[in-house]
Amino acid sequence: MQLVELLKRIPVLEIHGDESREVSQLVFDSRKVTENSLYIAVRGTVADGHSFIASSEQKGAKTIVCEEFPDSLSNDITYVKVKDSSKALGRLASNFYGNPSEKLKLIGVTGTNGKTSVSTLLFDVFKNLGYDSALLSTVEIRIADQIIPATHTTPDVITINKILAQAVEEGCEFAFMEVSSHGIAQNRIEGLHFKIAGFTNLTHDHLDYHKTFDEYLKTKKRFFDELDTESVAITNIDDKNGNVMLQNTKATKRSYALKTMADYHGRLLEVDFNGMLLNFNGKEFWTTLTGKFNVYNLLLVFGIASELGFEQDEILQAISQLKRVSGRFETFKSDGGIFFIVDYAHTPDALENILDSINDIRTKNERLITVFGCGGDRDHSKRPEMGNIATKKSTLSIITSDNPRTEDPAAIIKEIEAGVEPQNFSKYTSIPDRREAIKMAIKFAEPKDIVLVAGKGHETYQEINGVKHHFDDKETINELWKLMSK
Repeated sequence: MQLVELLKRIPVLEIHGDESREVSQLVFDSRKVTENSLYIAVRGTVADGHSFIASSEQKGAKTIVCEEFPDSLSNDITYVKVKDSSKALGRLASNFYGNPSEKLKLIGVTGTNGKTSVSTLLFDVFKNLGYDSALLSTVEIRIADQIIPATHTTPDVITINKILAQAVEEGCEFAFMEVSSHGIAQNRIEGLHFKIAGFTNLTHDHLDYHKTFDEYLKTKKRFFDELDTESVAITNIDDKNGNVMLQNTKATKRSYALKTMADYHGRLLEVDFNGMLLNFNGKEFWTTLTGKFNVYNLLLVFGIASELGFEQDEILQAISQLKRVSGRFETFKSDGGIFFIVDYAHTPDALENILDSINDIRTKNERLITVFGCGGDRDHSKRPEMGNIATKKSTLSIITSDNPRTEDPAAIIKEIEAGVEPQNFSKYTSIPDRREAIKMAIKFAEPKDIVLVAGKGHETYQEINGVKHHFDDKETINELWKLMSK
């Protein structure tokens, strides 16, 4: 593609060199430069891409997009100066792949909890409605039936456009994308056109990155602020930050709620571990998903599908056929009568939601044993809060390791224990080894008891000192149960 085509709709400050130059690929990692690449010098949190302009030129880059021209300019290379390389990267990527987000209906879901679930549920609902779609989530990236391994909550913007272009080529009409705060802050969704933006909730998370809750809130809000008049913004107005997301958006505003009047209103009529009877906008239906947080997730799915023009009866029929998302309130019963639940809950709000959902269902004749931990090298302030929530709402809590990363597991556990209130001291124990903690829970549990293993959900690894070791909560539970029940 010619550079002049790539630069459409991009505010350029200055160009030095041939604008008709052919570009073979876009690269922002200098190590991946090949002949005729366009190298974008992006200022990152760790390194400044401008430092690698010279090495990119040596490797064959013939076009350089940057915020500052290098001291020495080559006549064989075209230099393009922009105000913000990171934002230009997104628009370049969209142009390079033929603006695929404008050729299909792209739906983005953001919020602290529920992003993965809602995105995946939407993908499954539209499959039930008879449509091939694309899915970009933490757990996996899919184009119809093709699965591509996922590595980040929001992939880089070149990868996103490449996937969306492939989805267009495969005949997909819809794409459902999990939009993280990191992705918004790092301009990884720049240049994308979202047909609908959905907001789940906003609670304590990622303060290791955003530093303050206000900064985290503003980052999420930016997603809605940058929507255009052709888009729809739909938010959870039971969440105190739901209306904040809509304050400055140009998009059409829609709402959903359980507790207040909204465009899409839901009611939980009956609930047990097998599913729920729900009422959405006056229509009753049954789903095998369970837990109040899933009522919100499904209500957002319902609202988005309705905004896309589908009949509400056919949407509810498609929702009633849904299966649970991997690692999200995933339940199974042992042959010894113990009920196991594996869930990704790794924030205070998510942990409280899952425990409240279980306590709403159980008869209190059975005990609730919770195994959980907190990730290392992440927000320290949520640790004592999670210690308080787990010990308050469980019969017994076993505090253990999650992904300690480069931190000492014992130090993480100590910070979690600091939040336990004196009246709950007798309701917890600490076992740093996650396998041993799960083993203790199984040993302690009796028939009809409920064992919740929280924090890792779908993850199949445990990261210790920068090394990922295979570890799957579901696999570990099944393996230990078989060994211990012999």
